[in-house]
Amino acid sequence: MATKKSTITREKIVSMYMNYTLENNDKPKSVYNFTKLNNFSEAEFYNFFGTMESVEKEIFKMFLEKTVELLQKDQDYETYDMKSKMLSFYFTFFELLAANRSYVTMSLKQHHNELKNLMLLSSLRSSFKNYVAGIISDEYRIKQEKFQNFQEKAIQETSWIQLLLTLKFWLEDSSPAFEKTDLYIEKSIKATFELMNITPLDSLIDFGKFIFKEKIHNK
Repeated sequence: MATKKSTITREKIVSMYMNYTLENNDKPKSVYNFTKLNNFSEAEFYNFFGTMESVEKEIFKMFLEKTVELLQKDQDYETYDMKSKMLSFYFTFFELLAANRSYVTMSLKQHHNELKNLMLLSSLRSSFKNYVAGIISDEYRIKQEKFQNFQEKAIQETSWIQLLLTLKFWLEDSSPAFEKTDLYIEKSIKATFELMNITPLDSLIDFGKFIFKEKIHNK
């Protein structure tokens, strides 16, 4: 009896891609060769991805998706404040990266030009910014509505830069169980949320309104 061919999924293509890269110390050269080697059709590949490069970008996005999935399985997660949610995200995300460190390191160090390496994280960037937007809580949101959109975008962008810096630190971390990265995460998140204290910003806006009123309206 012939063996039934397994159904091709996004996750299976990603797994095949990662295995090929690690075993050959190089990326697949073409969709044709990649699909032929793994016994599925090009048409099946294109149901999920447009290019080989899009598979590589999807991998980092899937690390984030898996992180959020794991976080949401914890019943207490939704009761956390923003800082605790961010810490939980970081520790879970970097645990997943550590479980796939050989691939992540190879992928992110393949180009001497760091901008090319950053291009691999474009899908991760979009998904991470959406995650950050979803956890911004009122305690970190300024009262003036017309400034809130600007503030949220600023938080998203600075959070993304912080994630990149942490990733760079982790890639260079040779400590047992990446203990130094854990310490880096704790200290950097703490410092970030101290800087995000919204009271001075609200006060500055109120002060600006006062100055405008006194200097312009009362002339």
